[in-house]
Amino acid sequence: MTKLMLNSPHPVATEPVTNPPPVIRWLEAGQECSARWRSERGAPPPKRVVLADDTTTADVAYRLACEGTALLWRGDFHNARQLLQALARRADQVPTRKRKKAAEEVPVVDAFHRHRLAQSQRARMLGMLLIPFNADYSIPLRRAPDVTMACTEAWGPPDATAGACVASLRELSGITSAHEWRRKGVEIAALGEPPHNRIHPHYGVFSPVRGEYIHLVATAHLPKPPTGQTTLTAFDIGTGTGVLSAVLARRGVNRIVATDQDPRALACARDNIARLNVEDKVQLVQTDLFPEGQASLVVCNPPWLPARPSSPIERAVYDEGGRMLAGFLKGLTAHLAPKGEGWLILSNLAEHLGLRTRAELLEAFEHNGLRVVSRIDAKPQHPKATDASDPLANARSREVTSLWRLATL
Repeated sequence: MTKLMLNSPHPVATEPVTNPPPVIRWLEAGQECSARWRSERGAPPPKRVVLADDTTTADVAYRLACEGTALLWRGDFHNARQLLQALARRADQVPTRKRKKAAEEVPVVDAFHRHRLAQSQRARMLGMLLIPFNADYSIPLRRAPDVTMACTEAWGPPDATAGACVASLRELSGITSAHEWRRKGVEIAALGEPPHNRIHPHYGVFSPVRGEYIHLVATAHLPKPPTGQTTLTAFDIGTGTGVLSAVLARRGVNRIVATDQDPRALACARDNIARLNVEDKVQLVQTDLFPEGQASLVVCNPPWLPARPSSPIERAVYDEGGRMLAGFLKGLTAHLAPKGEGWLILSNLAEHLGLRTRAELLEAFEHNGLRVVSRIDAKPQHPKATDASDPLANARSREVTSLWRLATL
């Protein structure tokens, strides 16, 4: 694709500027070697790289990783996985009692930020164990599994001209796990009886494993179409896997416009909409927030925590400054048909973590010309909600997910 130089009296087409892919370099057998560096979380290639194999002990590997030295694995693949597990155990050796005491001694918002920092540091350290890949995504290690399909789903088709690449074993674990989620799918009770009720999340698209917010959308009272019309139009803002569009379609909504700005999410939603045979009811549009026009129902499930994501997959949970929430509330009135409703699905975890207050949320409604018709609540049932060892257990135990029915003032 080309772009036009619009500041010139005679626009001239120019080729887009593309940055070369990052490269990782290391010494091996006295020779300088290099390969393409892959990091989904956007981490730069490590500056210090040493070779490691089956003789490398976990203590040595942990010390090097903590110092910022990456270990490029040349041994048995299964041994590499065992080493990664050993590194994780060393990273998690802080006693639960000590973590709990530390969390109680500081304000909850500070405890949250400390927890996020610790998670980031842990991920950075575990990301120092690296795995080589051939150009076709095969792994040149003993007992290595076939991960070509999983890597193709995450990285796109192999390119023989790109040559070999290197990625962290931790990232590969995420890729293979996502492949299994995509293959098996997630059963969604609100979509009906199995086996025709599964959503298949793609790599990089948040999996709808928390069922309470889906149940809220599946049971809330639908608004009526505008006077004189028989068809109810709905917008699904930030559709992700397309699960909420599918639920609305199964509820009888005849026209749904689902939006997302992430090509991965749109491809995932398109796949799921086709699998569930509701293509005739759902239109997919790539845009930031709203499509053109108005709808009687506008649904949005924005990221629930106004904090900076540390990787692309976290954008479904963390939204720095609450940008998406603010954008949804600001544009909602202009996109609501007469007597229409906006459904905002939001957890109050941010309130319990000191990241946002209930008063601030209500003020945002009023500031944008919105009133609350009603609120429907559900208690989360995911494992972390009852995990006493979680550093944020106190806040999670009080979490409630709500569907706010909003209308114009």
